[in-house]
This record gives sequence, C-alpha cells and structure tokens, in this order.
Amino acid sequence: MKYGLVGASGKLGKEVISVFAEHNHELVFSIDIQGEWKQSDPEILFDCSLPEAFDKMILFAKNFSVPLVVATTGLSEENIKQLRKFAERKPVVQSYNFSVGVQILLELTKSAYTKLPDWDVEISETHHRFKKDKPSGTAKMIQNIFGGRDINTTSHRLGNVTGDHTVSFAGLGEVISIQHRALSRRTFAEGILKSAEFALKKEKGFYSFTDVVFEK
Repeated sequence: MKYGLVGASGKLGKEVISVFAEHNHELVFSIDIQGEWKQSDPEILFDCSLPEAFDKMILFAKNFSVPLVVATTGLSEENIKQLRKFAERKPVVQSYNFSVGVQILLELTKSAYTKLPDWDVEISETHHRFKKDKPSGTAKMIQNIFGGRDINTTSHRLGNVTGDHTVSFAGLGEVISIQHRALSRRTFAEGILKSAEFALKKEKGFYSFTDVVFEK
C-alpha cells in the first residue's frame, strides 16, 4: 500500500515506517515538526502525532479522501465527533492502544468484573517520562469497562517504559491481577498495520482496534 503518516519523526512514527518497510509498503506522504513531504497521494493515512496536530491531520484526510487510522492519545470529545463525521464517508479506525495483548486484557477484565462485581478494583499504569496524557488512553479504556464506577487509577511516568497496565481485583481473602506489558513500540506498529489492512476492506464506518482484532 501507499500510505501517508502524520507524526513521522515521533517514536511510534519511526516504528511504523520500519514495520511497513518490512512488508514492502511505501511511504508517499509525511508531515511532522520538520515539515511536509509528498511523493504522491496516499491510499490511507495514519495519525501518530499529538492532539495539537488533529485539525491539520483531519484536513489532510478530507483532502486525500482516504481511510484513516488514528493512534493519537489525549483526543477531545470534539475530536472524536469529527472522526465519527468523517467515518460517514471513509473508514476510520481509532484506538488509544494498538496492542493485541491489551485487547485480551480488556476481555479478561470484562469477564472478571462480570463474575466479581462487588470486589475492590484498582488500575495502575506506567509510561515513559515524555507521555503527556495522564491517565493514559488505555487506562481510560479499562475504566470504561466499569460503567461509570469510580475506579482509582495510579499513573507513573518513568524513564523509557513503553507501557505497563495492571488491573487488580480484591476480595477480603484474595487478589487477582491482570497485567499487560509492552516491551517494544513495534507491537503498536504491527497493530496499525493490521488496522490498515482491515480499513482498506471497508467502504466507511467508525471502528475500534477491538473491531479489528475480533473482526467485528
């Protein structure tokens, strides 16, 4: 595929370029803090930037009129509303985490909460020191499972940690912890590739990475 990338010089953007090159996909458009580069129009656009670049990114998506995969965290409700509007024309896959393992963590958490509705719950997440949003988008995805219940969430920003998430359930005599640890950003780039292949098969619609993994 010929693809465009917003946030090409970022940590995740560089990983996307590396993984996509392994599969012989061609970067034809990029934009980052260093400027804009274009070889030809892309067939699909990826956003691995920051919320501050959202307005520019959505404008490019509309101009190219191509499917969109959004991996940016910290988006506002208005940003999501704009993505849903764009999805009436072209497919959009939006997620705060493109790890297959995190999808399994979410499923296990749903199952545990169904069976242990009265147990205490705590969420803990750790990311690298440069991550701006707190709690992380993934932590918010976990929180949403509990349907508005106030779940205490502890956030750490340490060193160069790619991403650790733990959900703990506790009764009076036992504790169950469900943990996911991302060892490399490569896992997110592979998830973005999987999402691209999914989006290119769709005509339009707003999808999550859960839809991609479980082919909903």
